[in-house]
Amino acid sequence: ALENKIQELQSSDENLGNDLAKEISKLNDSIIKLTEQIYKNLNIWQCVQVARHHQRPHFIDLVDKICSDFDELHGDRHYGDDRALVGGLATIGNHRLVLIGQEKGRTTDDKINRNFGMAQPEGYRKAGRLMKLAEQFSLPVVTLVDTPGAYPGIDSEERGQSEAIANNLLLMSSLKTPILVNIIGEGGSGGAIALATADRILMLEHAIYSVISPEGCASILWRNTEYTQHAAETLKLTANDCYSLKIIDEIIPELPGAAHRFPFEQASVIKKTLVSNLQSLRLIEVENLIKNRNKKYLNITSNI
Repeated sequence: ALENKIQELQSSDENLGNDLAKEISKLNDSIIKLTEQIYKNLNIWQCVQVARHHQRPHFIDLVDKICSDFDELHGDRHYGDDRALVGGLATIGNHRLVLIGQEKGRTTDDKINRNFGMAQPEGYRKAGRLMKLAEQFSLPVVTLVDTPGAYPGIDSEERGQSEAIANNLLLMSSLKTPILVNIIGEGGSGGAIALATADRILMLEHAIYSVISPEGCASILWRNTEYTQHAAETLKLTANDCYSLKIIDEIIPELPGAAHRFPFEQASVIKKTLVSNLQSLRLIEVENLIKNRNKKYLNITSNI
């Protein structure tokens, strides 16, 4: 309502001079204060909605803003190229690396082409191929996770969806190069963890990370999606929950109003955090990286 009022004043034909500028300034101050108040007091379901916001920055959006160059690589060398999962060689700051992530798409056609960010087996096999490439050339792996989950269709199961995800978990647990993960939106089920077994896991403040979507949980436990919000509260899927359970290592703060309101500023924060973590990870010997990585996941069950 306040933003609409500003638009009305700005489009007004009346020339009120300084009075108009003062009124707009007051309204802007009110918007900032109200936005901060709202986003400091989001409930669990509201956090889920923010993580899924249609304007929230996706993988492609962030690549354009945080990478000085990105050369996409295609195909799994077994079946085909999955457009839901994007990966290639990139440069962030002064770090040359392999960047991988899910892309949900924006327009209707793009969403269909990207399968709404739900990768199929060939997508995870492509990711595995790129990770092996990173290991071969001693490049760190950075993944940006944003998916409701792996695609559960019959065709995916026929082509070995579970096996493809499991192979990625096995590969990432022993990959001889640093792995850095940032959960930027939804981190759903095995489709997320297939890209999130890492030395260090970062998570945007309003992102979510869970073993299953709230809708899926409600349909299984209560056989009724009316319990979706209750499921969200039970799953402990917020960044604060995941941090307290030691599932993630760091929360990246979002600007008031969340990442979708200030995409350029938020990308700058993400880039700075990624560069800082990459610098510290590259100082650790490979043998210690793998040892610490395995210890990290073996300890998770004792913290839950």
